[in-house]
Amino acid sequence: MKNYIVVFFIILSGVLILQCTPPVQEVILVYGTTERITDLDPAHAYDFHTWEIFQNIYNGLLSYAPGTTELIPALAESYTANASGNEFTFTLRKGVKFADGTPFNAQAVKFSIDRVMSLKGDPSWLVTDFVESVEVINDTTVKFNLTGPIAYFPSLVASVPYFPVNPNVYPADRIVRDPSELIGGELVGLGPYKVISFKRDEEIILQSNPDYYGNKAKIDKIVIRYFADATTMRLAFEKGELDLVYKTLNPSDINDLAGNSNYRTYKMSGPYIRYICFETSEQVFKDKRIRQAAGALLNRPDIAQKVFLDQVEPLYSMIPIGMIYHTDDFKSVLGDGNVEKATTLLAEAGYTEASPLKTEFWYTPAHYGDTEVDMAEVIKTQLEQCPLIKITIKSAEWATYKDNWRNKQMPFWLLGWYPDYIDPDNYTAAFAGTAGSAGMGINFSSPYWDELFTKEQTNTDTGMRKNVFIELQKLWTEECPTVPVFQGNLYVFTKKSVSNVKIGPTLIFNYNILEME
Repeated sequence: MKNYIVVFFIILSGVLILQCTPPVQEVILVYGTTERITDLDPAHAYDFHTWEIFQNIYNGLLSYAPGTTELIPALAESYTANASGNEFTFTLRKGVKFADGTPFNAQAVKFSIDRVMSLKGDPSWLVTDFVESVEVINDTTVKFNLTGPIAYFPSLVASVPYFPVNPNVYPADRIVRDPSELIGGELVGLGPYKVISFKRDEEIILQSNPDYYGNKAKIDKIVIRYFADATTMRLAFEKGELDLVYKTLNPSDINDLAGNSNYRTYKMSGPYIRYICFETSEQVFKDKRIRQAAGALLNRPDIAQKVFLDQVEPLYSMIPIGMIYHTDDFKSVLGDGNVEKATTLLAEAGYTEASPLKTEFWYTPAHYGDTEVDMAEVIKTQLEQCPLIKITIKSAEWATYKDNWRNKQMPFWLLGWYPDYIDPDNYTAAFAGTAGSAGMGINFSSPYWDELFTKEQTNTDTGMRKNVFIELQKLWTEECPTVPVFQGNLYVFTKKSVSNVKIGPTLIFNYNILEME
């Protein structure tokens, strides 16, 4: 810790007196998680925790007021759209610089967007599906030319792939995985914090950025420690080694800590969902009857109770509960644990008890916490209630898992979704639009569905959009490119000395508003 001592010289009656103020200590918060950072590159990383880090070391042209869905100016002071809704022009803040002194300007915005589009990383569809080109008008004015009218483009601009990166630090032609691969080897952004140390899967240390244009962080340094399992993390918290724990504790730990008056409990109900994906182009699940059968056999309330102690909500649509246009079509059409319906569907597809469907069901052991193996086992048991199906469970760590779905190595598998932007489109087009589905390894493609997505994306008429999403949710139970499982709650636990944790519907965790006594 740095100590600062201020010395005052006071002369009284000819006597020199030294008066020292108490040393000022850095305010340091230690945060524990079982999550992992993937690639330190906004052009390629596409996971919740890495985006959380980016949202604190970078900044967007627009952002959200902490704990809300209200879009507010950030690196852009304002924006305008043309009458057709296919051109958005942003006026940038003047005098903003990256942490190394590089000026932030329209050229940096264009460089960053062009880089995302050319590198074609995992989240690039959030740009390439909507943006045709970026045009520099002058140093402080930049124009986005869109592929067509986009009703929610400002929300997209607030997402990580649109964050400007330093052109003198990020190479234009390759993805960066670690700070050592950056030009100069230092991660310098525009956010309230900057990275001063990174040890993969062990620790990342963030220091408040003195050059940040916005409200300065109240905590000087944040140390994020990465744990191999929830049990070890809980023990470290109870020993006082951690000030805050977030994602992912075991359900029993959540119950115990929530009942302990020594800690603060923050429960966030929001649009975090879990679901099953199917490879629909080549694998056995190319037959939609088999996908429907799996959806019918799934028993969501049973999973919620056995695996999560009812800390999650059964989900019957890819659109979360509480979001506009949500319906429960999976409940009314396929139900829960519907063995009779599944048996009929599998028999129609040619399977018998003597010759059952044999397939692999995949999960990733660490990315979603220690409960993942239990959920996979419960789902296997549920599906095998039908004698016409036999499941082998397999797992892979996150990096391999992603490669597996890209390479069509997994017939069906578990995934989770945190919103890129708050709109039903982000829970539907991302999985069943031709481009989004290919990126997720689902490979579902329907010209009619694509027409529906284009219709809702390019129209601001709420009645029309409602009709489209109602139709899509009905179609989803017929085609089942994915099957929703549950909607989760997120929990943060802190010492009593930590306050002002605000994680709203966007699920963005702003470190710079945290406070410590």
